[in-house]
Amino acid sequence: MKISRNRQPAHVRAIRDLSPTVREFEIRPEGGVKPWTVGSHLKVRVIVDGVEDERSYSLVGLPDPEVYRIAVKRAEPGRGGSRHMWSLLAGDELQVGEPNNHFELPLNAAALAPQTLLVAGGIGITPLVGMAQLLAARGAAVAMRYAARNAAELVYADVLTQALGERLRTFCSDAGERLSIEQEIAALPPGAQMLVCGPLALLDAAVTAWTQAGRDPADLRFETFGNSGRHESESFWVELPRHQLRIEVPAGRSLLQALEDHGVQTLYDCQRGECGLCAMDIVEVAGTIDHRDVFLSAEEKHDNRRICACVSRVSGGGVVLDSAYRPD
Repeated sequence: MKISRNRQPAHVRAIRDLSPTVREFEIRPEGGVKPWTVGSHLKVRVIVDGVEDERSYSLVGLPDPEVYRIAVKRAEPGRGGSRHMWSLLAGDELQVGEPNNHFELPLNAAALAPQTLLVAGGIGITPLVGMAQLLAARGAAVAMRYAARNAAELVYADVLTQALGERLRTFCSDAGERLSIEQEIAALPPGAQMLVCGPLALLDAAVTAWTQAGRDPADLRFETFGNSGRHESESFWVELPRHQLRIEVPAGRSLLQALEDHGVQTLYDCQRGECGLCAMDIVEVAGTIDHRDVFLSAEEKHDNRRICACVSRVSGGGVVLDSAYRPD
């Protein structure tokens, strides 16, 4: 896995439990907080099974000159990054990169749009908190829909209520409440824009409903967790005929990581299933492809001709891939 080299030492200034599964960290970098915009994420060094790795966490709220603020959901089972973060105590040292933004809030468009709708599912609320605060402070027409499993998981609901008031609506699945993305889109005026962050099922529903409603694709922006799928993560095998190689991908490692572990160089960038740079051709499938990306279209996922190595997996078997490698 490519590890950022522009990291700087930092310390955990404070820790706060927001729910039984979500913990907030205030991180003070030794070199000072770098300028950032709402929607940005921060790369944090973690140790997983004794191996150095990185995770990206959305920065929460409005920029603070003293600290970065992130919220980490404890994932069980998971790839180990959240376990490392939850093992930290106030005062512990860690290393962080510089903020980067792949989920930019188009402020000019928001100022002109008749409505901006922010939609969050679960921990997907983190990049949207600052957006809601900023748009509300600027007097923009903004509303939010926020879905979670239960009321305890509606983290930052108090902050959002203060910013949005009745323009915030929440939905708890354990109470039988359901967010209908189709109804929300249908209620938007022409020219409205929507920003969505949450699990893959929510993003798929949003893209499908937005397209079917005939909305301008440029008015929909979204970000995914990059590791949520329809099946539980399990180990699977991969064959690479050009390399004469067969490897096992453990449940706690991505396909991309496993390929790199075995010396198979693969192009990649976002590592969130968004850019498509790591997409590889599928020769044969034995099992079910769990497409966890938002790059491939629904038709491409159905055809099972390509797989995004950074996030997607196989359930109940394995896959034969064409790595495009040509031996000398």
